Amino acid sequence: MRIARFAPDGAEPRFGIVELAADGGDNPDTIATISGDPLAGPVNYTGERLALDDVRLLAPVIPRSKVVGVGRNFAAHAAEMGNEVPTTPLIFLKPNTSVVGPYDPIVRPSACKDLHHEGELAVVIGRICKQVPAERVAEVIFGYTVANDVTARDLQATDGQWSRAKGADSFCPLGPWIVTHLSLDDAAKLDITTAVDGELRQQGNTGQMVRGIAELVSHISSFTTLLPGDVILTGTPAGVGSMEPGQRVTVTVEGIGDLTNTVVDEDEDEDEDAE
Repeated sequence: MRIARFAPDGAEPRFGIVELAADGGDNPDTIATISGDPLAGPVNYTGERLALDDVRLLAPVIPRSKVVGVGRNFAAHAAEMGNEVPTTPLIFLKPNTSVVGPYDPIVRPSACKDLHHEGELAVVIGRICKQVPAERVAEVIFGYTVANDVTARDLQATDGQWSRAKGADSFCPLGPWIVTHLSLDDAAKLDITTAVDGELRQQGNTGQMVRGIAELVSHISSFTTLLPGDVILTGTPAGVGSMEPGQRVTVTVEGIGDLTNTVVDEDEDEDEDAE
């Protein structure tokens, strides 16, 4: 099942179930509206069905609490940055205000001169949990989506910690929807690519992660309570690089979909808001 959050014709956000042409169903490339928030409790079909082309897809989840990132979880990426693989998972937080959706702009702050893309698989938590054993992690996962862990690389180097470099507004694009039918085994063998203006920059597979999803969720839940809607970014493959204003960035995760955003300068974004 693909669960999307969307807004038709500027209306209030809603949730729906997406059916694609590739599914071979009777309603290709449509979204069937459901009532309520699927992360908050039972939902029902409303009977309304809309064409995907007629709605604006939003971030499929706005975390009520937190986005948890995992650094250097692909050995080749750690090496390209001149770092060793950490002996324990390297964890950082991104605020929920950093989350944007498909086709929303990635805003490069005026203080940043070197903005990088980091395509990743994201795990969406479905229930309150703490100290989850690795063998029970599947029970607390709601689904998976695509993420771009946007990073101000120059600020990361100068600040000595990552809050500003990874936590700015728009630095966590998520989408296009949450896929709920993937098993842990499925999620452990998905191709990840990132392209900038059609040029392939990153190419990897979740099977290359140093620590798998079960280990990551178990470790993170050992020290912090995870809440429904929390998002875990599982790490990026090698090939990270700069994004410039005007460039279009697409992260693709096999079996989930494409997440596309365009980079703008902060001053440009403020000018558009003022119009």
